[in-house]
Amino acid sequence: MTTLLVGNLSPKTTASDLQAVFSAFGEISSLRVACDHAGRGRGFALVELEHRAAAIAMQALKGVELRGRMMNVVVSRPLSIVRRQRAQAPKTAAAVHSGP
Repeated sequence: MTTLLVGNLSPKTTASDLQAVFSAFGEISSLRVACDHAGRGRGFALVELEHRAAAIAMQALKGVELRGRMMNVVVSRPLSIVRRQRAQAPKTAAAVHSGP
């Protein structure tokens, strides 16, 4: 299975909207729309599909608009890897500078 990160979504995008789009590529194993504490969409979702279906969906959905926004569909990286890469990244001058 491959998990896709679907970004640049409208806060009004629902799981049903994404189900309709991604089910055309195969069976969806998991679908989660990220929401804030008030239940509003945070602009991204995670969709899990079989590897081949995920690859086809990524290519087919490049530049496709949903609820007035162009979706950005990429393979999701595990959070542990993202955190490790951020920790190992060199600090920028803006991040290091703390005074006036």
